[in-house]
Amino acid sequence: MIIDAEDHQNHEIGGRHLSEHIEELRIQDLHAFYGESHALHGIDMTVYQGELVTLLGRNGSGRTTTLRAVMGLIGHRTGSIVLKGEEIIKAQPHKIAHLGVGYCPEERGIFSSLNVEENLMLPPNVAPGGMSVEEIYDMFPNLAERRKSMGTRLSGGEQQMLAMARILRTGANVLLLDEITEGLAPVINDKLGEVLIKLKERGYTIVLVEQNFRFAAPLADRHFIMDHGHIVATIHKDELESKQHVFDEYLSV
Repeated sequence: MIIDAEDHQNHEIGGRHLSEHIEELRIQDLHAFYGESHALHGIDMTVYQGELVTLLGRNGSGRTTTLRAVMGLIGHRTGSIVLKGEEIIKAQPHKIAHLGVGYCPEERGIFSSLNVEENLMLPPNVAPGGMSVEEIYDMFPNLAERRKSMGTRLSGGEQQMLAMARILRTGANVLLLDEITEGLAPVINDKLGEVLIKLKERGYTIVLVEQNFRFAAPLADRHFIMDHGHIVATIHKDELESKQHVFDEYLSV
C-alpha cells in the first residue's frame, strides 16, 4: 500500500513552505542491487536544505541501503540521485563526499588505537566550513573530557559522539546517520538529540535511519516509511497523531 504523496503546499519547515526551500537531495526511481538481489524498487524522495528527515521501517526494509546508495557504496544502481544540483548516480564515493556529504555507518568505524583528538584530526576536509576542534568540544563536552583517551577506552555513547564529531570536522553539511542510538543509554540518546537540534539550527541537512521512533519523532520534519525496498508513506511532523495507524502497521514487530 503506497500512501500520501508529498504535499508541498500544506506543510512547513521552520515556518516556510517546503516548496520555498532549496532541494539538497533529490532521489528519483532509484533501484539498487546486491548481486542478484533487488534491494531498492524505485525510491523517490526529496530532502530540503536544513531539514531533518527519518527513514523508518523494519530491518531489511531498505533504509541503510538507501544511505549507501546515496554515498555510492553500492555498485549497481539505476535511476537518479541529484545532490546540491549535481547528478551523482555514476560518481565515485570520494567525489560524493567532496560535495559535502558525511556518512556515519552503524558500525561507527573509529580508530581504536588513536585517542579522541587524533581521531578528530585524521579525516581530510571535504568542504569548507568544517567545525574547529574547540567548536566540537563545545558541542560534545564528553569528548572534551576524554580528548586524550584511546578509542578502546571510550563507552559506546562516546564512540558514537566521536563518529559524528569526526564528520563535522570535515566540512560535510549533509549528514547520513545510520542507527546512531542503537544500544545506547537514554541519557546519551537525549544528548545526541540535542546535538541534532543544534545542527539543524545551523542549517545542516540530516537523513536519519532510526529504529527508535520515540527518539526520532520530536526531531524530524518528515518521516519516510520504508517497506521491502519501497517508500510506502511520507508523514509530516504535524501528522504524527493522525497517522499513528501507519506507524503501527509498518513499524510494529
